[in-house]
Amino acid sequence: MYRYDEFDHAFVQERVAQFRDQVTRRLNGELTEEEFRPLRLMNGLYLQLHAYMLRVAIPYGVLSSRQLHKLADIATKYDRGYAHFTTRQNLQYNWPRLEDMPDILDELASVEMHALQTSGNCIRNITADQYAGVAADEIEDPRICGEILRQWSSLHPEFSFLPRKFKIAITGSPRDRAAIKLHDIGIVMVRNPAGETGCEFWVGGGQGRTPVIAKCINAFVPRRDMLSYSEAILRVYNMHGRRDNIYKARIKILVNEIGIDEFRRQTDEQWALIRGGALDVPAEEIARITAYFAPPAYEKLAPNPAGFVQKRDSDPAFAAWLRSNVAAHKIPGYAIVNISLKPIGGIPGDATDVQMHVAADLAKRYSFDELRVTHEQNLTFADVRQSDLYDLWRQLGEHGLATPNIGLVSDIIACPGLDYCALANARSIPVAQRISERFADLKRQHDIGDLKIKISGCINACGHHHVGHIGILGVDKKGTEFYQITLGGSADENASIGEILGAAFSYDEVVDAVEKVVETYLKIRTGPDENFLAAVRRAGIAPFKDALYAVR
Repeated sequence: MYRYDEFDHAFVQERVAQFRDQVTRRLNGELTEEEFRPLRLMNGLYLQLHAYMLRVAIPYGVLSSRQLHKLADIATKYDRGYAHFTTRQNLQYNWPRLEDMPDILDELASVEMHALQTSGNCIRNITADQYAGVAADEIEDPRICGEILRQWSSLHPEFSFLPRKFKIAITGSPRDRAAIKLHDIGIVMVRNPAGETGCEFWVGGGQGRTPVIAKCINAFVPRRDMLSYSEAILRVYNMHGRRDNIYKARIKILVNEIGIDEFRRQTDEQWALIRGGALDVPAEEIARITAYFAPPAYEKLAPNPAGFVQKRDSDPAFAAWLRSNVAAHKIPGYAIVNISLKPIGGIPGDATDVQMHVAADLAKRYSFDELRVTHEQNLTFADVRQSDLYDLWRQLGEHGLATPNIGLVSDIIACPGLDYCALANARSIPVAQRISERFADLKRQHDIGDLKIKISGCINACGHHHVGHIGILGVDKKGTEFYQITLGGSADENASIGEILGAAFSYDEVVDAVEKVVETYLKIRTGPDENFLAAVRRAGIAPFKDALYAVR
């Protein structure tokens, strides 16, 4: 993984020192909360419903064991013994004290981490496919370009005060695990007919109150031109993006208003001014960054060793975990392990300090001292020997980290909702907990199959409800929580926005409504090979609407 150079170290330490002074002035009353607000936001510090919240950047989702140990230590020392992994591959502390913030940032800096640009109208944390470097269908490891984008975007003087926040995601595979079409800029690593590696650019995606699937603006940008083309897009947005209306400020609104063809024309116009200049990424710089992501020292192993097969065939619980939580690796004899942070009845994305220490120790022992954060609020060990899977599974299980539900109905994405967030209209966490409890039976979950439920407590869509196979949006009706259900959303390479079923359901009704939707799917599917999303796309929402509203 990437290691800070001298500039990175100095840059982060200087910002910690600056913020220490700003916090001191706030605590002394020299700064009002309104004056302090933009300063804290630039350092990832929010004021939530009950307390401050610190959002820590995890660039392209990659952590070392040392870093995760530090995150756990901070949760113990400065918070309430846990932390929350988010849909942008960040980590959040929900209860830090303002007076402790400089020390927290100083401790983060000691392990090459920070909270810069996790808030504000700037380029946020660059996210990527959690299978980067190990997916068999990968064109190129997207972390390389992700790191180049991180360096370019960090405190970029022209893009520190954009019309609105700006999010970039990148994947190296045709199979999209990074939701690139729901981002302001989405990048797919591709090859042209000549075999050259480049970037396919998508622009104008997003969720919130106006969900939009991004549009392809350029099918092939040479890799050396990635930064200049990105900057050209940002220039057009910075010039024309709305600053007078927060609800119309995102790039998706601009692209929709002027059209993708006009946006492309203006981008090309800006690109012509800067292409071939200082933003060209030199081959030697690409090589330098690539060296940080060199493959680990894989052993030459035979796939499916006898001991692994014997354990798989004799232990049904282990086999169930393999079925849902383990994915194929490009190197024979290795596997990708996904660790669910969605125990039945638990809070999606939360991990205790003990669990984080355990995950860090296990990553060091079994996965070359590295782990990944996924945009679906789980963790991934990218490089585990198949012969170690059984021992890893047992040790994960001892600490509540072996729930075998990745991609199943209880693997729910949920925002903090009204339990924490001042913007929320309704609770998300209790709804997710109740749904997972309703579908706790593992055999039933596997019979239902691939089903992604996503829950947001307000229209800002931090729980990505628009692109859930089943999406749930909390709304307020005269001080009472109700939940609107959508069907047919998806965040993958065939991204789609879910369609609203009808009138919202009360807090007491919503779990029964979800179960009715699932039961209807099981009745109408053509067979066990037709998953939920395929059934909705084939049959439409009419059968589900009839089942839900016929007797209301």
